[in-house]
Amino acid sequence: MAFFSSGSRVLVEILTRMQSAERPMPVDHTFFEFGSIRYHVEASVSDPENVFLSISTPSLSHEATPSSSGGLPELTLQETRKTYGRFAEIVEPPREGYVLTLKLNFSGLTRQKDRVKAINQVSLLQSVVLSSQLTDVLGSPGSSGTMRLVYNQREPFFVSRTADETINAIFPMRFRDDTDLAIATSFFQELQDVGNSFARAPKCSWSPIPPPELRGENVQHLTTNGGFVSFGVLSRHVRGKRAAKTAWILLNFQSYVKYHIKCTRSHVQSRMRERLETLTEAVQNARLRGTNSDDKKRSSQVVKKGSKKRRLISLAKASKKLHKGFRAVLDKIMKRLRQRIRVKGLDRLRRQFRCRCFAVPRLPAPPRSRSRSRKEHRYHKLAE
Repeated sequence: MAFFSSGSRVLVEILTRMQSAERPMPVDHTFFEFGSIRYHVEASVSDPENVFLSISTPSLSHEATPSSSGGLPELTLQETRKTYGRFAEIVEPPREGYVLTLKLNFSGLTRQKDRVKAINQVSLLQSVVLSSQLTDVLGSPGSSGTMRLVYNQREPFFVSRTADETINAIFPMRFRDDTDLAIATSFFQELQDVGNSFARAPKCSWSPIPPPELRGENVQHLTTNGGFVSFGVLSRHVRGKRAAKTAWILLNFQSYVKYHIKCTRSHVQSRMRERLETLTEAVQNARLRGTNSDDKKRSSQVVKKGSKKRRLISLAKASKKLHKGFRAVLDKIMKRLRQRIRVKGLDRLRRQFRCRCFAVPRLPAPPRSRSRSRKEHRYHKLAE
């Protein structure tokens, strides 16, 4: 599980500006953090070395051990003195409307690194206060039963203790969106299967109905749509340095689940967008290829049609030329046939003998019609 940062960035920025300022300046800031936590930072020009920091946090449980002053439990005050004793002290009584007021003085820290480290520790004040309260609830031996804890007013959770000192943290899960509910249900089932596969991991269970430990609780607190998630808290988790970390994880478990669901949903949506873009690109490329192939086919068809027409035209022209040449050859042959037959030396003989002893036949002209009769050939008779 992710361990969310428990430091306040706004508090770090305000204290850093005050320490890096060349001239002392009055400071009076009030701001809020997640979990109904309110801060107030105050400093004056007359006393710039002392900075008063007040914090207001909701009480996790009214059943926790109260302090003599009626504010925070005694364990929380001891943990605060232990953590910030070098440069801070607790102001009694705290400012009105706040549960704890610290007077910070960084003048004893000469090195800049020490001051930066001290400012980062001060930003963890909410984690120290809340974790110490929950550690007091988890670590203090008491009677068996169920305790309702409130870190976020809209999302309380329960801590149950059995007779054999077994501690279970039970979280009712509520979701507004059906999509978030589906993702959360899958996440809880996976968390249950994977978490129980490790021997040293705390036992995890999820149930759509309230577990037996919550019998007798108010129905309003048990009305959920995401079921109930339970974690078994072992004894080693509430000892030493692990106690504060375990408490902070339990306090922010519901916030982590919602953060995980939102991240998962955005990841799924981004993958869907990428898939949609790839599919649209594929469709567009297919359309472009189809249009290009159609254009090529049309152009090839046009070329083929043009070539066919050209071939037909060239064949027609060639046939016309052949027909004309053939007719010219036939005309020449017919002309030659229609001419008179010439015999070499016949004219000389005619001139010598001055007679018409040789008769040259005349070829008849071609008949103009079938009705006309053929003319008879007339020959010249030779003189005896």
